[in-house]
Amino acid sequence: MRGILEAEDVRSTRRAVERLGASVRDEAGEVVVAPPERLGEPDDVIDCGNSGTSLRLLTGVLAAVPGLSVLTGDASLRRRPVRRVLEPLRRMGADLSARGGDRLPPVAVRGRALRGTRHVLEVASAQVKSAILLAGLFAEGETSVVEPALSRDHTERMLRRMGVPLHVEGREVRVTAGRPRGGVVEVPGDISSAAFFLCGAAALPGSAVTARGMGVNPTRTGLLDVLAQMGARVEVASQRESAGEPRADVTVRAGRLEGVEIEGPMIPRLIDELPVIMAVATQANGRTVIRDARELRVKESDRLAAMGETLAAAGARIELFEDGCAIEGPTPLRGVAVRTRMDHRVAMSMAIAQLFMDGGEVVLDDVACVGTSFPRFFEILDRLAGGAP
Repeated sequence: MRGILEAEDVRSTRRAVERLGASVRDEAGEVVVAPPERLGEPDDVIDCGNSGTSLRLLTGVLAAVPGLSVLTGDASLRRRPVRRVLEPLRRMGADLSARGGDRLPPVAVRGRALRGTRHVLEVASAQVKSAILLAGLFAEGETSVVEPALSRDHTERMLRRMGVPLHVEGREVRVTAGRPRGGVVEVPGDISSAAFFLCGAAALPGSAVTARGMGVNPTRTGLLDVLAQMGARVEVASQRESAGEPRADVTVRAGRLEGVEIEGPMIPRLIDELPVIMAVATQANGRTVIRDARELRVKESDRLAAMGETLAAAGARIELFEDGCAIEGPTPLRGVAVRTRMDHRVAMSMAIAQLFMDGGEVVLDDVACVGTSFPRFFEILDRLAGGAP
């Protein structure tokens, strides 16, 4: 694998697969993973750190692995709900338990034989879908997942490329048992990381940022659609495909931003980018409304509350709903002390908000959390803010 992000979530995943018996080594700028002949009971608890993706997807994998496996994580991860992953896996025959009435990690998994089942999800979730599909690789018969809207499809693309019998029809994905084959994977640039700088450029007059080799999987590019709708100039060039994933060089230039409505099927395509979009919305003319985003309340923090309270303290005109918010702009922001709640996206979003301030500073109570997904964030932000390429 090439292009893997050096971040804490990735390191947590690496340690987890090593605990399951895989060999992972760095070799000439690449990461080489050699799986064991057969997955077996781990010799200790698997610590997923802050990575909810790791915990949820591994729950699906381990559901059919003989023995007892226990998945846990840091204090933040242990507050993130897991019931909606456990319930569909139980319908496949999985033996799972969690604390707090099956709501919260740690998750105990006792591997057993699984059967293929059809699942109709109430909320579009790539993590839940992926956990089910990975369990389906070990299940007898066909496993299918139907979503109310399309969520990111990286798992489907990866499995198909690795030779797994997988079929997609509209919002339904079907898979049967199979062992993926190895190959070379080149990971595209992460739009969720680039989003902070693209949003900063969109709202800061005279600015432009280019993200080269960025992933432009259509299930992830809602951010680009929204920025263009708001009035930023978005250019997509040098489109190509690598390892089944589309990528391109994407440039965003500042424009006169207008408020927009973001809701419905758009939400799964930009759920992780909504905190920084909220910061940008304070600089748009008119009213920006975000709806159907209740998922933000069960991320690393309650991101709606965290961003809403912090932006309001910085002078934004914002109204919070249970499933979103309304922001009136443009509003000059002022310096603010930020309680990040150990949430990397809250920290980075408010660091971008600093660019829109007439005076004062953003003071973050925790910057270490940024290492979860983007250790070089502040280095790159300082370089771009200083005008360096």
